[in-house]
Amino acid sequence: MFVSIPGRERIPLRWATPTLFSLLWLCFVAVEVMPGQEQLRLLLEWGALSGGLGTPASWLEAVHSGSALRLFTALFLHADWAHLLGNLVFLLIFGLPAERAMGPWRLLVLFLLGGAVANLAAVISIGTPDRLIIGASGAVSAMIGAYLALFPGAKLGVVVPLGLFLQFVKVPAPLLIGVWALLQLVFTFIGPAFGAVAWSAHLAGFAFGGAFALIARAGIARRMRRRRGL
Repeated sequence: MFVSIPGRERIPLRWATPTLFSLLWLCFVAVEVMPGQEQLRLLLEWGALSGGLGTPASWLEAVHSGSALRLFTALFLHADWAHLLGNLVFLLIFGLPAERAMGPWRLLVLFLLGGAVANLAAVISIGTPDRLIIGASGAVSAMIGAYLALFPGAKLGVVVPLGLFLQFVKVPAPLLIGVWALLQLVFTFIGPAFGAVAWSAHLAGFAFGGAFALIARAGIARRMRRRRGL
């Protein structure tokens, strides 16, 4: 007599978040080992600059010259270790569960498009021209907005240092989002010399992420049902 044993749920490999994590880290290290003048030149050439892209003519010129790509390349540049580590921590906290729900390709599209939209908002809204806009804060904000739209009542696991020990605890996602917002406020006032991403970028990224999740919700639900074999 043979008994059918149901297979265990197969958890797909989550590669998009580790890939983004590695790219952000490697790009920072590559820039950090450069001489000071070379660092500044690279940041000015690949970072986004405020004061442009406000008119159709400027958009056409940016697309023709290729400078519109700065909205994407700026995501992989950071001013210092604190700027980088803050984004990496929240990329892991929200990126891994978001990727499990929506899949790696949707997550990559969300990160890149959400970050570019956030940088565009900063480029247009910052009044001072030629201010350097760098960092993945806008892309991480998009990821957070998408996760909150999909799972508003979710709790996420984080490791908290308690004295000499590390404790794994479940924390409500809105509380972690509040911590993220507080950190961004701190960076706004005591940010690095090249400037933190403006609040307009955070809000634009967050709103883009929420809209992205709502538009893609049906496809994400179908993916989760297929993964569970329902």
